[in-house]
Amino acid sequence: MTGAEQFADTTIIMFAKLVLAMVLGGIIGTERAVMARQAAGTRTFGLVALGACLFVITSNYVDIAYLGVVNFDPMRVAASIVMGVGFIGGGLIIFKAEALHGITTAAGLWIVAAVGIAVGYGLYGIAIFSTVLVLLIFTGMWYLENRFKHWFTDHKPEIEKNNEDNSS
Repeated sequence: MTGAEQFADTTIIMFAKLVLAMVLGGIIGTERAVMARQAAGTRTFGLVALGACLFVITSNYVDIAYLGVVNFDPMRVAASIVMGVGFIGGGLIIFKAEALHGITTAAGLWIVAAVGIAVGYGLYGIAIFSTVLVLLIFTGMWYLENRFKHWFTDHKPEIEKNNEDNSS
């Protein structure tokens, strides 16, 4: 085993990292959507965490694969893509009075850029698995987030009533 290989994760470890990033981001996003009533919620936070993880996994893999190649830094290309897509994503976000629109679409565009970079560097399994996770966030997390919102909306009067009874 060479020095570079000892830092390489197996594909299953990369999958686990992606799932963990998505779940942790989704948990934080659920808190933001439900408790703090912020526009950016479960899906947005899950996508951003997943995208960041995918960019790091891709860069680690590419750095190890091209170790020792002089005057070649493939991650500069990826960094340029990230900045360009971030600029486009910023243009998708619209503020209207108290509402924020387009942030999940912008996060989705950002993660799709990460998937494209992974495919470009030959990480086909990681790209496909990340796509499945994105679909899980867009559909499954949407359902979960709405269930939590309805639960807190339906139970809010009970919580306020209990607070009033305790203060008397």
